[in-house]
Amino acid sequence: MLKKYLIVFLISMVPLIELRGAIPVAGGMGLPLLPAYVVSVLGNMLPVPIIFLFARKVLEWGKERKYIGGFFSWCLQKGEKGGQKLLSKADKGLYWALLLFVGIPLPGTGAWTGMLAASILNLDFKKSCLAALGGVLLAGVIMLVLTLCGVQAYNAAVA
Repeated sequence: MLKKYLIVFLISMVPLIELRGAIPVAGGMGLPLLPAYVVSVLGNMLPVPIIFLFARKVLEWGKERKYIGGFFSWCLQKGEKGGQKLLSKADKGLYWALLLFVGIPLPGTGAWTGMLAASILNLDFKKSCLAALGGVLLAGVIMLVLTLCGVQAYNAAVA
């Protein structure tokens, strides 16, 4: 069972998948969802400070490289687009907007993109991390509810 939780933890660290994919995987593996939620949140949050502090620097360095340049440029564009979207909608509620951007489980949103946008916008580190945590917790609750509904629907269909 520890191996399954490790898989959930690692999936929650993957960009674009994050806990949005980890929680349904945990449900599919038959893990209890509350501990899986906690493991997913921890895994999703682990890279957050690293992303904020280093992602922009690494992406700027890599965008000129032969084999990785296209992907790194795409990541930078994604972060800049997310940052501009946050700025245009937020005004004084920028960190609330960041929380919602991270917390609404849609494609292209999440802690990785949100923290890249925060880094590109030179936002406050502590406030950005707290907003990301709030967003990850929100996204986790949404995915937990959706996964519970899906597991119950599957069990009803099989029974």
